[in-house]
Amino acid sequence: MSSYESLAESYDLFTTDVNYKLWADYYEQIFKVHNIKPELVLDLACGTGTLSIELSNRGYDMTSVDASPEMLSVAMQKAGELCDNQPLFLCQTMEELDLYGTMDAVICSLDSLNYLLSVDALNATFDRLKYFVRPGGIVIFDVNTEFKFNKMNGMSYIRDEADYFCAWSADFENSICRMTMDIFNCVGDLWQRSQEEHIERAHTDHEIRNAFENAGFKLVAKYDELSFEDVTNTSERVFWVIERE
Repeated sequence: MSSYESLAESYDLFTTDVNYKLWADYYEQIFKVHNIKPELVLDLACGTGTLSIELSNRGYDMTSVDASPEMLSVAMQKAGELCDNQPLFLCQTMEELDLYGTMDAVICSLDSLNYLLSVDALNATFDRLKYFVRPGGIVIFDVNTEFKFNKMNGMSYIRDEADYFCAWSADFENSICRMTMDIFNCVGDLWQRSQEEHIERAHTDHEIRNAFENAGFKLVAKYDELSFEDVTNTSERVFWVIERE
């Protein structure tokens, strides 16, 4: 089992609750609040590219990176249909990021950094980012909190679509959340079953801050989910805004 091999084709169906326009609006609000006017933007761990396409259509020059060739294949097909100025899509891991130049801004959305399963991987990611963010450029990323993972522990749900069916369950222990998905898709008169396991780690604030400060970034702000409110001990998703020194 590996993340997003089987899920890529049906990912957009199962994430209809994610309002990508709202996320793009929020990023633009952050740019405005912190007086940043980026042109070159990196979408790190871009998935099927919906957010990249939204931002591209708003005039940003997008570079979009993901480790899954299956997800990128879907993203490239969508971009060809939905935007004139297509993003540059690259298949790379976060820890081995290697771009052609520096960015004005980086976004890393939907708890993608939680998929880094060790402090070493977290450090390596920011160590790579420092080479590809211009001085004064910003990185915006969000993480799921330990509070949220504790709430998810033992939970399960079922998502039933016309030609797809997904059964999902989560277990959280020792900072690691394991999410198992059984996916069924209808092909003709037959149902095909596949299974994926998604693993996320609850990074502490200390680990995150050490990682980006050691890489030459400084903290600009921390916000509760899709807001400009202060983070609390019951925040489930935290947005970090950091600046390249």
